[in-house]
Amino acid sequence: MLNVLQFFLIPVALLAVGVILAAGIYSLAKGGEFAKNNSNKLMRARVTAQAIAVALLVIFAYLIARANGG
Repeated sequence: MLNVLQFFLIPVALLAVGVILAAGIYSLAKGGEFAKNNSNKLMRARVTAQAIAVALLVIFAYLIARANGG
């Protein structure tokens, strides 16, 4: 379970946050109709992806502590 979290789920979650963040920055930089239609949706998606990434990191930290007898 630790390997799956460490080498797959956490990096995928962090990559998703980065991609969504980049899309949001692009949306704001482009402006116009594209920004009006997508900026709020992208911000909500980023916050959700960040929450998932943080949750995975907390689970990983808990499992590491439990494996080390903590």
